[in-house]
Amino acid sequence: MIRAVFFDVDFTLIFPGPTFQAEGYRRACAVHGVDVDPSRFAEATAASSIILDEVEEPLYNGDLFVDYTASIIEKMGGRGENVMVVAREIYRQWAGNHHFEIYDDVAPALKGLQERGLRVGVISNSHRSLDAFSEHFSLGGLIHVAVSSAEHGYMKPHRSIFDAALERAGVAAAHSLMVGDSLKHDVEGALAAGMQAVLLRRSGEVPAGLPADVRVIQTLTELFKILHHEDHEASITKDAKQS
Repeated sequence: MIRAVFFDVDFTLIFPGPTFQAEGYRRACAVHGVDVDPSRFAEATAASSIILDEVEEPLYNGDLFVDYTASIIEKMGGRGENVMVVAREIYRQWAGNHHFEIYDDVAPALKGLQERGLRVGVISNSHRSLDAFSEHFSLGGLIHVAVSSAEHGYMKPHRSIFDAALERAGVAAAHSLMVGDSLKHDVEGALAAGMQAVLLRRSGEVPAGLPADVRVIQTLTELFKILHHEDHEASITKDAKQS
C-alpha cells in the first residue's frame, strides 16, 4: 500500500513563465549585446536537453545548468564571451519562484493526498529553496518533505537523494511512489531505489523506448486512479494472507 507520494518540481508542479521563454531569452541577451533569434528557441531547447539527460556526474554542479543555458543561447544564434554572462544570469533567476507558474491541478491533487492520509514530498534537481517554493505557491501545509540536489549534494537519478527523502518521510521505499516528467531522473531513479514510479507527460507525448510496465499520466488527477488500484490490490493481498 502506498503511504507516501513524492513529486519532481519543475515541469511537474510548476512551469517557467515568460522570463524563461523565447522572448525572455531575447531580452536577457540583448542587455548584454548578444543577438539571438527567438524563433529558434524551441529547437534550441530540445537540442540542448542532452546536456542534462546524459550527464554522468552524480554530484550537483551549477555549471551543468549554466552550460545547458549557454547551449540554448548559442543554438539561437548567440555568440561571444557574453553568452556565458547571460547564461549565469538566467541560472540565478531560475531560483526565483516568481518567475514560475503553478499547474492548475497541483493544489487539488496535494489536498487530495492529504485527505487520504498520505505523506507528500518533493525531490528536485535544483538550487531553488524548496521551503521558499512551498511558501510562494501556498503549498506549505501540503508538503511534508523536501529535498533538493543542491542541498543534498547528489542529483536524481542517484539513489542517495531518494533514500534521503524516504528517510525524512519515515516511509519504506516499497510503500512510496515517485511522480515526475523525466523517465531517467524521476522514474528510473525511483525504481532503482525500490520505489514505485509514474511518468507525468502533460503534453501527452510518450517517449520512445518506454518500458511496458511504466505507468504514464497526463494530469495529476489521474494519479488517484492509480492509488485506488494500488489500495485495491493491497486489500486483495491482505485478504488472501488472512484466509
